[in-house]
Amino acid sequence: MKKKLAIIGVMGLLMMSCAKGNETKISTFHDTESHLMGNDCMTCHVKDGGGEGWFTASGTIYDTSLVNTYPNLTIDLFTGANGTGDLVKSIEVDGNGNFYTTKKIDFSQGLYPTVTNNAGVKRSMSFAPTTGACNSCHGVITSKIWAD
Repeated sequence: MKKKLAIIGVMGLLMMSCAKGNETKISTFHDTESHLMGNDCMTCHVKDGGGEGWFTASGTIYDTSLVNTYPNLTIDLFTGANGTGDLVKSIEVDGNGNFYTTKKIDFSQGLYPTVTNNAGVKRSMSFAPTTGACNSCHGVITSKIWAD
């Protein structure tokens, strides 16, 4: 009987850890919990990837030197180029210069990202990526994401 209870207890613990699912994780201004600036966040923060939460959009913003991260900005995702069309999602950049969200975002038609700094200066991408894994290209095969 004791063996049976021990097995049930272990199975319950395993089920609880596997049932963890997709934790809600959303970057906020001044927060410094994020890590690994400049890396592709979505290598880990995806289903079965090991990171807490499955990100739908994530990346790192740098200042014009492309060396220092630029914290506390805003990333907006629009349906049209240069901040036109509908605003689909607005994401705060945290105190480390990283942004991320687990909220559902439909990138299937492509979305145009715009970065806005604290003075209101905006920089927009000229094309609409169909993925939110921003650091999978930026800093790898294209320039890092930067703001004035």
